[in-house]
Amino acid sequence: MIGAKLKIALLYDVWNEDPVAAAAKEEPAAAAVRKPRKKVKTVKKEKTDRQEIFEALQKLGHEPSYFELDGRPQSLHSLSRSDADLIFNLTESFDGDDTKEMNVVAYVDLLGLRYTGAGPHAIILAQDKAIAKKIFAFHGIKTPFFATAYRGRIEHAHDISFPLIVKPSWEDGSIGIDAGAVVKNVKEMMERVEYIQDEFDSPALIEEYIEGREIYAGILGSYERAQVLPMIELDLSRLPEGTPRIASYDVKFEKNTEVYKLTKSQIAENLDEDTMKRLSDTALAAYRALKLRDYGRIDMRLAPNGDVYVIEANPNPWLASRQEFAMAAKASGLSYTEMIGAIIDLAMSRYLNANLATAVAVR
Repeated sequence: MIGAKLKIALLYDVWNEDPVAAAAKEEPAAAAVRKPRKKVKTVKKEKTDRQEIFEALQKLGHEPSYFELDGRPQSLHSLSRSDADLIFNLTESFDGDDTKEMNVVAYVDLLGLRYTGAGPHAIILAQDKAIAKKIFAFHGIKTPFFATAYRGRIEHAHDISFPLIVKPSWEDGSIGIDAGAVVKNVKEMMERVEYIQDEFDSPALIEEYIEGREIYAGILGSYERAQVLPMIELDLSRLPEGTPRIASYDVKFEKNTEVYKLTKSQIAENLDEDTMKRLSDTALAAYRALKLRDYGRIDMRLAPNGDVYVIEANPNPWLASRQEFAMAAKASGLSYTEMIGAIIDLAMSRYLNANLATAVAVR
């Protein structure tokens, strides 16, 4: 079915929103506006990622539609009756609960529907940062030494030393990360751990702070064959003196703050061939270790001595045209529409290969 015209449903989640009011803001084909991604403040004149993907699918000759999960069982029941050839999965939660993101994908799996992006296994491994870091260590992938703390229980994975960065173990999109996340002594660490537990009801991930450049590697492909896109750097060099050079929530998403205006994502420059190879090899190893597929983004730190550390892996990263993944795809020579087409082809190839394997096994 690759290259054929497909019925593609863009699956997205909304929560705590008046369906009637939401519907008025969306295209006629959509039931409501998906919750604003926690990664960004809504800007009226900017298209949402799903609007851009919808238009790209139309340009590719497919038949796109919107499918909303609103947190009610009825929306799950409706999904079970979908006749789409492929689900383009844009969900991040169910009823606002990010920890249930993998449950949505597992449900789609149970229904036997084809869909883009990571499976439930990959999502749970990437979402639990402590587990992901243990897997990285097993595969010989450098990651900052760490420990976790929750309600008086501390799990030591390594001996760690200050400065440290303390953040929620289960959140993404820089949630829970601000200038106070970097701590220099035990008192600051304990206060931050308590804040994380109280504010997010999440174990606190306590890891060594790695000074260096913030590098993102977008990857397109399957476990067997994957392409590392050109590296993107979040340039933190202009942050005010004394401000931790970290990708805090303000730095990444609060457009009215000084730190947002002083930072920007751009194609990484001044990287020699050996460094580029280490970054690419590390990103690809992390992508495979967590069983990511179709597309993903690996966030890394490049230390002054040239060591590469994986900070976290992101299944199904944000696909807005102004964001890092699309920026990397463009630098590789892919237009936005071609990038969406590549993701569709990768997903459909996976199901085609699975069907062929089944047919061979039956013989």
